[in-house]
Amino acid sequence: MMQQQKANSYLFGGNAPYVEELYEAYLNNPGSVPDNWRQYFDSMQNVPAVDGSNKPDVAHAPVIASFAERAKQGAVRMVSSAGDPEKARKRVAVTQLIAAYRYLGSRWANLDPLQRQERPNIPELDPAFYGFTDADMDTQYNISNTYFGPENASLRDLTQFLRDTYTRSIGAEFMYISDPAEKRWLQERLESIRSTPHFTPEKKKHILERLTAAEGLERYLHTKYVGQKRFSLEGSESFIASIDETIQRAGEKGVQEIVIGMAHRGRLNVLVNTLGKSPKELFEEFEGKHGDDLPSGDVKYHQGFSSDISTQGGPVHLSLAFNPSHLEIVNPVVEGSVKARMDRRGDKEGQQVLPILVHGDAAFAGQGVVMETLNLAQTRGYGTGGTVHIVINNQIGFTTSDPRDARSTIYCSDVVKMIEAPVLHINGDDPEAVVLATQIALDYRMQFKKDVVLDIITYRKLGHNEQDTPALTQPLMYKKIGKHPGTRKLYADRLATQGTIAADAGDQMVAAYREAMDAGKTTVDPVISNFKNKYAVDWLPFLNRKWTDAADTAVPMTELKRLSARITTVPENFKLHSLAEKVLADRATMGRGEQNLDWGMGEHLAYASLVSSGYAVRLTGQDAGRGTFVHRHAVLHDQNRERWDQGTYVPLQNVSESQAPFTVIDSVLSEEAVLAFEYGYSTAEPNTLTIWEAQFGDFANGAQVVIDQFISSGEVKWGRASGLVMMLPHGYEGQGPEHSSARPERFLQLCADNNMQVTQPTTAAQIFHLLRRQMVRQFRKPLVILTPKSLLRNKDAGSPLQDLAKGAFQTVIGEVDDAIDAKKVKRVIACSGKVYYDLVNSRKTRGVTDTAIIRIEQLYPFPHKSFAAELKKFSNATELVWAQDEPQNQGYWFQIQHHLFESMEAGQRLAYAGRPASAAPAVGYYDKHYAQQKELLDTAFSRLKGFVLTK
Repeated sequence: MMQQQKANSYLFGGNAPYVEELYEAYLNNPGSVPDNWRQYFDSMQNVPAVDGSNKPDVAHAPVIASFAERAKQGAVRMVSSAGDPEKARKRVAVTQLIAAYRYLGSRWANLDPLQRQERPNIPELDPAFYGFTDADMDTQYNISNTYFGPENASLRDLTQFLRDTYTRSIGAEFMYISDPAEKRWLQERLESIRSTPHFTPEKKKHILERLTAAEGLERYLHTKYVGQKRFSLEGSESFIASIDETIQRAGEKGVQEIVIGMAHRGRLNVLVNTLGKSPKELFEEFEGKHGDDLPSGDVKYHQGFSSDISTQGGPVHLSLAFNPSHLEIVNPVVEGSVKARMDRRGDKEGQQVLPILVHGDAAFAGQGVVMETLNLAQTRGYGTGGTVHIVINNQIGFTTSDPRDARSTIYCSDVVKMIEAPVLHINGDDPEAVVLATQIALDYRMQFKKDVVLDIITYRKLGHNEQDTPALTQPLMYKKIGKHPGTRKLYADRLATQGTIAADAGDQMVAAYREAMDAGKTTVDPVISNFKNKYAVDWLPFLNRKWTDAADTAVPMTELKRLSARITTVPENFKLHSLAEKVLADRATMGRGEQNLDWGMGEHLAYASLVSSGYAVRLTGQDAGRGTFVHRHAVLHDQNRERWDQGTYVPLQNVSESQAPFTVIDSVLSEEAVLAFEYGYSTAEPNTLTIWEAQFGDFANGAQVVIDQFISSGEVKWGRASGLVMMLPHGYEGQGPEHSSARPERFLQLCADNNMQVTQPTTAAQIFHLLRRQMVRQFRKPLVILTPKSLLRNKDAGSPLQDLAKGAFQTVIGEVDDAIDAKKVKRVIACSGKVYYDLVNSRKTRGVTDTAIIRIEQLYPFPHKSFAAELKKFSNATELVWAQDEPQNQGYWFQIQHHLFESMEAGQRLAYAGRPASAAPAVGYYDKHYAQQKELLDTAFSRLKGFVLTK
């Protein structure tokens, strides 16, 4: 048995993937595998499975386990056509060698333009590892079923084929992909041409022209604007040839829109040499000239741009997304923008819209938002049909030259293996290989609608920016870089040697490009002017609008009742959970006006009225369907069906026959990427109410960079309008530091220039009118809603149906108790949110009649006129108290003080009632929470103490 097991050991261990592939090929087509393997697999169909059943294995994982078990039992006998075990062993060894190159070839590929690293020792790539000797090298083998090349080849020729395919200028990683069809597609594309380009002379000249443009712009800027930051592309010029090929080939395949996201390395080059931005306009930015249309503006290497480019397949609209210095954070923003464009076109697979993301090697490996964004790629709410990722890999990152300090993986791209995206590593000094790999990558994306990565290995000629001296930290690397002639020069000499171009043609191209720069001419030919895409959105009606709080958001009573009936009706034989059944029954009575609406019903009617009148709604969040607090029930589940695609019903998708789409997505467990995605969506689609809901308001902490760099400042920096809504559950219910505060003070600190809205509505009617106002008004500003928790079911927060048929969102709600005599009021308490109801109940318990309570429902822009008008109703009041649940150093107190003071009359005093200052947002002990709440209420209704301002 030991001899038999040893004779068959080559079938297992490291060869399991090969056996697996053969078996899958056999299952698809028995004639596609060699005769001896087909006989072996045929025999397996009559052998009991490992588990003792009589069913043959049909999946690759079980069959490998079966092989291994039978090997241990000595039951496996490999049958060769000649009955010679040694010949069979060598034949399998040949397939092992092929598999080794497919798996490991990239590790031995010639990828470094600087040739700094020695190739690793990989014995599996040497035929001797499998027992072959020099005497075997000229033996012919039939390789037609295992390698996409000639039918027969000597071992010597096959080894050379494999080295050409997998270890020259392209190193391919894809064998971890679980879909055999994808693997075979990539194997055929690479092996059939041995990863060797065969371009026409015209194509080669075009590649040289792109390299000349890439190098020419950088050198022109380097001499004309000495020392100014531009984050040069020098050393990585092949990237421009790659992105050019991606765009042109995508156009040929029917893509009509491309959205590009990239950080600052090479960004100016893309603006000029890819999108066709006028060099003259760029030069003016270097010289400090700017318009007065943006309050803030941004540096030139963060700017976005859009243009229309001609391709063989027709015009393609290019958009380069604006991007702050947070590098990879633009990734989900781009994906969201692409998703909005796909939805507008009805492009479900991404056939017409393509995202391209350009990365730096260190950021791609180092920043977590990369993983978060990749995790969205194949989900139903966020998938965009695959992204082409291009890594400008200058092997140094920011200042790190030692890979041990840059990452913990072999390649900077290893994170993409989590979604089984293939990676093509390419030597940037071989521009033709770069273009060939780009063609394969784009074709793969269009074929399989999945992400793909181009890792272009280059170098960085200058420092991180043009003011750095990189030789201080990488002396040997920069000695090599100093001697490098440049990719353009190498390629021009190569073409001249081939006779493709004249000896001086390369220099003539350089001179011609510099003349174009001197003249300020556009370098992309042709950029299409005045092209109007029928799917383009006209943002002009939403821009440069004067702020107004007013909006006609009321809905006729008959329509409200019709909508109510539609959203509380489910199909026949649809079995609801008893809790959901009660919710719908209650909502039906609310919709008939028989009881007050709760928060969930007010919210639902807002969505229903919007989609019915043509506004789409997109609502996402980690529990968006049912609601974190089980209050929404936008998605109903049939209790008798298991499959989600058959057992769910969304009433808001069945409001009217010609309604706009309603989309609700339970998002992946991510804040940063999902919020950035929704922001990107909102910037591309003004006619959709785009909402992100945090599970708890303080979970927005995980997306702070999106709030700071995009949501709050995108308009003043870049002129990018957004109507994104953030719903952040907020309220002190004794749930501890991480589930109480949405950190409203942070949002208020970011508020200026009417950049966004911060609100805290307290009734069902208020959320109804607020959500409708966001779309009905003819401008788009981000909206932060501090949504309640306990108020979701608080009957005092309910509203009669008629409040939706009249009125509007109230930025301030004055005293509503008729028992309070305005003339006798001596103290006014101003507050926002849930604490209002605590104050009202405490006032009633204490029997206080000389204190009025005003709710401020919109904290920014602060409603000065409305608040002052309410305050003036109490002319005899000498005290104004601001009451809040949050600690004194948090919440609204320090951000709202000056607004309150502005509305006060001479002689009035302002004081604070709330929790003491705290390092944490809330306490974690319920008894301490209760004590603080009691102290808050006692202070609000007692003699002023502590910090008091007098006007």
